[in-house]
Amino acid sequence: MGKLIIDAHSHLWLNVDTVVDGSPIHTLSPNRSRSLFFGEERQMLPPFMIDGQNSAEVFLSNMDYAQVSAAVVVQEVIDGCQNDYLTRVQRQYPDRFLCMGMAWNRDEAQAVADAGLRGIAFPGHRIHEPLSTLMPVFKLMEERDMVLSMCLADDERQIAQMAEVIQECPCLRVAIGHFGMPTTPSFRSQVLLARQGDKVMIESGGITWLYNSEFYPFPTAIRRIREAADLVGMDRLMWGSDYPRTITAITYRMSYDFVSKSQELTDDEKAAFLGENALRFYGFNNLPTLPYIKNMSE
Repeated sequence: MGKLIIDAHSHLWLNVDTVVDGSPIHTLSPNRSRSLFFGEERQMLPPFMIDGQNSAEVFLSNMDYAQVSAAVVVQEVIDGCQNDYLTRVQRQYPDRFLCMGMAWNRDEAQAVADAGLRGIAFPGHRIHEPLSTLMPVFKLMEERDMVLSMCLADDERQIAQMAEVIQECPCLRVAIGHFGMPTTPSFRSQVLLARQGDKVMIESGGITWLYNSEFYPFPTAIRRIREAADLVGMDRLMWGSDYPRTITAITYRMSYDFVSKSQELTDDEKAAFLGENALRFYGFNNLPTLPYIKNMSE
């Protein structure tokens, strides 16, 4: 590749065992790569990950192979709270991961910050109250220079709420996840939130999942990246994989390779989208230079 690559949206966990909206979500035995998910059996991990654990070490192996220098690890309620595990990951691999905690009030946010986690992730699409109820958390994050990862609902109801948060916390770094849900009518409104403040970015975690039906090389996803760049500039956009769920269908390298091989984007745009913007926004340091390793099949 010859380009810096940083993943702005990934997940890690040791065990999944939680309840969301009254529905259990947990790893199934004996096939521990699958989970019970809102009453359905789902392939949560690639089938060769048989212990049910989505560990930092396995992810680092994928990252090294795909030449991804660093990754931002967010959280989702469907995985259960992983604060304790991600605190250990952040301490063990500070140059490769920026790990985010989960918190629902100021005291919990304070504990996340004190533990050394670098941000807090909110699955906003699963939040039923107005986002303003979390303003004390956002204010604390702004004070502590933490990053807010926010995935919004796939309609317009949270757009004005998120704009209010950005205006009330102008120094808060905000990453809007799932690329603003480009398969929904709210896409343009979500992307335009990047115009609301100087520290607002849009990251593409899950975009290959959203366009899974057309599969690699995801031509519509490329068109949406081009459209978002026309709306707010390529300097506000970042690549994210949504690892590991997306690699049940494709390889980790394929989750960005469709961008690097596209003829619709310039080399400078690819470099900005795949890594340079994330380097500036998240402030990674001491990133490794990862060589290309030839496959046995080549």
